[in-house]
Order: sequence, then structure tokens, then C-alpha cells
Amino acid sequence: MAINLDFANYCCELLCSAGPCVAKRMFGGYGISTDGLTIAILADLGDGEKLWLKGDDSTRSRYEAAGCQSFTYPMKGVPRSMNYFSSPEEAMDSPDAMRLWATLALECAVRARAGKPATFRKKAISKPKGKPKA
Repeated sequence: MAINLDFANYCCELLCSAGPCVAKRMFGGYGISTDGLTIAILADLGDGEKLWLKGDDSTRSRYEAAGCQSFTYPMKGVPRSMNYFSSPEEAMDSPDAMRLWATLALECAVRARAGKPATFRKKAISKPKGKPKA
């Protein structure tokens, strides 16, 4: 089931303490990012639309202690998971209630980006305009 745009906009408002958020369509749901970092996704895994916050090994225990579910989906009959966790229900009430979780998600996204190898970019070669001087 596709995610409602109103829900995506509401989730962007909830996560505003992490920075200005943008929701972009992604696989029937949305990815929510700030400053080019994906901090959350919106998906319906069969039990309604949910906000899934970026997590990692260092935050897993906090999410689990708050009763959050791990983002797990079936692929070719095998359960797969991603480093996202459902938002705590009480955090869905307001941006203030979400502040701690938005900060954790942003920190995880920053760590994930830092752990990726740098990409090599070709430098643009500037060609002189006009005829070469002799």
C-alpha cells in the first residue's frame, strides 16, 4: 500500500529538529532526508504506514528498550532487515516528543556516511577556447 503524502509531510514536521526535512518517493513509500542524509523511511510492511528511524548497532538497544520494531521484510522467502526502527508511539505526538529520536537518527546517518568509502571524482579538464597561440 502506498504511503499518504499527508503522513509524509507530518513526519517531516516531526523530524524538523534534525534540520529541514525533505520527503522523496521511494519504493511505494518515502525516504526522509536532511542535508542529503536519509534519517528515516516511511513504509507499510502490512500493519499500516509507519515512520522508521535510522539506527545502527550503537543505538539498537535504545530503540529496543523503547519497544521499537526492527525494519524486517521478506525477500525470496528469507527475512531481511535494514538499520531502521519503528518510531516510539509517544514520539509521534509532536516535534518536541520526537527531538531525541530525530537526533539519534541523524547521528546514525552521519556515522553511516562516514563509514562509506570516499568516491573518486574525475577532475574536469579545462580546454582553452579559441585557437592555440603559436
